[in-house]
Amino acid sequence: MKRTLAIGDIHGGLKALEQLLQRIKITEDDNFVFLGDYVDGWSDSAQVIQYLIEFSKQYDCEFIKGNHDAWTEDWLKTGIVNQVWFAHGGKETMDSYKGFSEEDKKAHLQFFKDMSLCIVDDKNRLFLHAGFTSMHGVEKEVRQENFYYDRTLWEMALTMDKRVEKNSLFYPNRLKHYHEIYIGHTPTTNFKVDTPMNAINIWNVDTGAAFKGKLSAIDIDTKTVFQSDNVYTLYPNEIGRNK
Repeated sequence: MKRTLAIGDIHGGLKALEQLLQRIKITEDDNFVFLGDYVDGWSDSAQVIQYLIEFSKQYDCEFIKGNHDAWTEDWLKTGIVNQVWFAHGGKETMDSYKGFSEEDKKAHLQFFKDMSLCIVDDKNRLFLHAGFTSMHGVEKEVRQENFYYDRTLWEMALTMDKRVEKNSLFYPNRLKHYHEIYIGHTPTTNFKVDTPMNAINIWNVDTGAAFKGKLSAIDIDTKTVFQSDNVYTLYPNEIGRNK
């Protein structure tokens, strides 16, 4: 059966990504939606990007842009080091590019440029990194940065009473536009949960791979979850973003 798998924030954890894909037992018929933040954390950020470029030549992939990807894209384009980025995994990403040629860096920059901010599939399922604020849906979002920075969408869903029906006056208009929404950005480990979380019609697939959590994938039709080991155990001599 053809599957669509949404994969959460990788944050430079190539070993976890390879382990996760092995556990999924992928086939050539599978589709993949990567929800962003491929870089900044563990030591293999540049290697993750190279791996995904090659992976996408063999498998059907969609790549969503996260806030860390936007920061890395800016650095590759301008050479300017954003100090907030540097302190939140950027240093490790810069180190990972040692040994990569200028040609490689140009290819990676193009990969970042080609990423989508959001995707809506043929079953009206929305995929994006973080959230959006417009009550009229992503098409009417004024600030595109919200797609990879906003946390209010997830926070709102967490505070909603699941007994509120979709046709209720109290049901948020933002959620009415889409059958389901898949995001990353806010680690579920913040809520002491190490698996993808569901709130109303939103699925959060960031299970804290950058910190003490695992890298996760979810089959969006069956809701089957696949996970790596806790990523920090695969990088025993590193601290990731646990600073």
